[in-house]
Amino acid sequence: EVNSMSIAIKKEKCAGCRKCTSVCPGSLIKTDEDGKAYIKYPRDCWGCASCLKECKFGAIEFYLGADIGGIGSKMHVTEDGDIYHWHIKKVTGETETITINKKDSNQY
Repeated sequence: EVNSMSIAIKKEKCAGCRKCTSVCPGSLIKTDEDGKAYIKYPRDCWGCASCLKECKFGAIEFYLGADIGGIGSKMHVTEDGDIYHWHIKKVTGETETITINKKDSNQY
């Protein structure tokens, strides 16, 4: 069972850049013998999403738990200049993309 504040790493998308390992405040993300990232203890992840924002390859998915309205959906982030694209895959199979301009993200 995955808790509501955890990530999943898709090794097939991981480029081995190790940015996620350097930003994880809990040092939870490691690399295997092939240089691919993995999280050994997902239950220890507290959901800061630092790795999600650093991964430029869409290899990290964040579980959107029921406590934040996600009901088991997963999200990954891609970046295009100053634009973040939050790609949400719902448990129903539906997908949704939310686009955010980084320049506007802290205006509130």
